[in-house]
Amino acid sequence: HAVVLAVVLSLPAAAVRADIKIGYVDVQRALNEVEDGRDAKAKLKKEFDDKQRMLDEKQEELRVIKEDIDKQSGLLTPEAKQEKLNDLQKKMLELQQMYMNMQKDLQEREGQVTKGIFERMNRVLNQIAEEENYGLILERNESSILYARGHMDLTNEVIRKYNDLLGKERASGKSGGGVPTPKKDKEPKKK
Repeated sequence: HAVVLAVVLSLPAAAVRADIKIGYVDVQRALNEVEDGRDAKAKLKKEFDDKQRMLDEKQEELRVIKEDIDKQSGLLTPEAKQEKLNDLQKKMLELQQMYMNMQKDLQEREGQVTKGIFERMNRVLNQIAEEENYGLILERNESSILYARGHMDLTNEVIRKYNDLLGKERASGKSGGGVPTPKKDKEPKKK
């Protein structure tokens, strides 16, 4: 009787498992491959390169100042040398602060840019789940899904449907999840 009871109790669970359709999406890959993601990545890289160039210029200025101090070391009074070294130290701290602020700004920009993409991607995922009767869609990343059959991977479908949705929104003039451009301070009007 115990075997029969175990079989009967396991039937509903097996039936439920058979009805649940499961898929997964590599969200990071999708983010990098959808049109908005590629555009965002290119814009963020340009912003990063511009800021890096500015940091490199400031760093070069500090290197030249340090070389000048070293060259003049024998000619300067100890007080004058210490004053120049203090000024150099102050400029180095300013450069370090500038670097940290730029890193923070870039992270914020990346968050702004990806927020709209993730919102649109979530709409696409919900559409796929409803249309294809998925009970569960997981995110694949380095530590979450160790194995899954290839037919469960919805990433290519998400990318295709995302780009289709983006094209329709752009055609209708409703592109609300794209890549925002940074706000620039308005210059005062000249009189």
